[in-house]
Amino acid sequence: MSATRIFVARLAGTSVFDPVGDRVGRVRDVLVVYRKSDPPTVVGLVVEIPGKRRVFVSIGRVTSISPGQIITTGLINVRRFEQRGGEVRVIAELLGRKVDFADGSGQATIEDVAIEESATGEWAVGQLFVRRPKSGSSPFGKGPTTFVSWNEVTERARQGEAQSAEQLIAAYSELKPADLANTLLDLPQQRMLEVAEELPDDRLADVLEEMPESEQVQILTKLDDLRAADVLDQMEPDDAADLIAQLSDERGEHLLELMEPEEAEDVRMLLTYAPDTAGGLMTTEPIIVSADATVAEGLALIRRHELAPALGAAVCVTLPPYEPPTGRFLGIVHFQRMLRYPPHVRLGTLLDPSLEPVTGDTSAAEVSRILASYNLVSVPVVDDKHRLVGVVTIDDVLDYLLPDDWRRQDEDEPVKRPAAADETGSIPVVNGRRGGNATR
Repeated sequence: MSATRIFVARLAGTSVFDPVGDRVGRVRDVLVVYRKSDPPTVVGLVVEIPGKRRVFVSIGRVTSISPGQIITTGLINVRRFEQRGGEVRVIAELLGRKVDFADGSGQATIEDVAIEESATGEWAVGQLFVRRPKSGSSPFGKGPTTFVSWNEVTERARQGEAQSAEQLIAAYSELKPADLANTLLDLPQQRMLEVAEELPDDRLADVLEEMPESEQVQILTKLDDLRAADVLDQMEPDDAADLIAQLSDERGEHLLELMEPEEAEDVRMLLTYAPDTAGGLMTTEPIIVSADATVAEGLALIRRHELAPALGAAVCVTLPPYEPPTGRFLGIVHFQRMLRYPPHVRLGTLLDPSLEPVTGDTSAAEVSRILASYNLVSVPVVDDKHRLVGVVTIDDVLDYLLPDDWRRQDEDEPVKRPAAADETGSIPVVNGRRGGNATR
């Protein structure tokens, strides 16, 4: 191992490679244990391998650590990580903690932690990057920062004092919603709720859409009603409907009353459908255009960065109005067909004559059959007046068909890892509800 000093926050998301250069996962945290007088020692890494499984990689299996990559011996125990008593996750638990300076000069907040390798090859906590409280009455700016050694500060461990979640959020700011949701699910319950409360409304909405229903309800219950309604406003209507359906009738109705009227109207409409029907699976925000819209206009609409691929695969053509429920549904135009025609061609001339819409009460099984039979990624849903009310996308159907606990399918039975000296079970790792998350 090469002697070096690494700041842990910069390791979040760093790729982990085996000796031949194949990537086996990404770092999600660093695990340390406290010692009586010396700084905490690093015992290993929490690494996410394919399948969203979090595993423990002993520091003894690591041959090189740098901000850009980590090299291991290639042997990784693939049993799910379970935190032992006495172990502390640096990013999830240590960043954001309050400390007091040993010289009595005040307090500070830990913003980053440096780990260093000793001459004997042992990794331990070296310096801390801390920020003092802001001085003065100005509402702008932050307090001064400084580097301190572990022995120059003492942690504040007041009973009931919640740790700051800001540093954890900052460390995982670049994670996709599904990965951030998986990260929160791996935290102790109280810590998960603290972090969720600190997330911005739109970010929390994205994360909730990727979580199992039980954790969704836990988090929403922790929020006050106004905040909960704001988060539901930011969610896609089908996901908001799924979540509200898990609440009591009284609270669900109260939250609907607090939501923006237009958002609440979509959610109320979705709640009228059974969860195993096209209406229960659909999203109410497809791309809708008039028959006079051109290929150039259609391509511009599906080019939007925030649009999910499944929704961008086709545009729906209707008579006015162009918000669900629309005027009469005329058909859809697949994006590949648009690519084959000049920009000025009208979309009304490019409709797919073979694709028939389904109704809101069509069974989920029938929708699945249609998608599979005709190699589609979405199917339009119309009401009894042939007005477009939404589309069911392939990810909506997959969410329905997969088991309720699919997000935790690798966690059937928590198994404690063996001691570092006995890597039994280690094997080489080689590369080889209702609605879904259609618009996220």
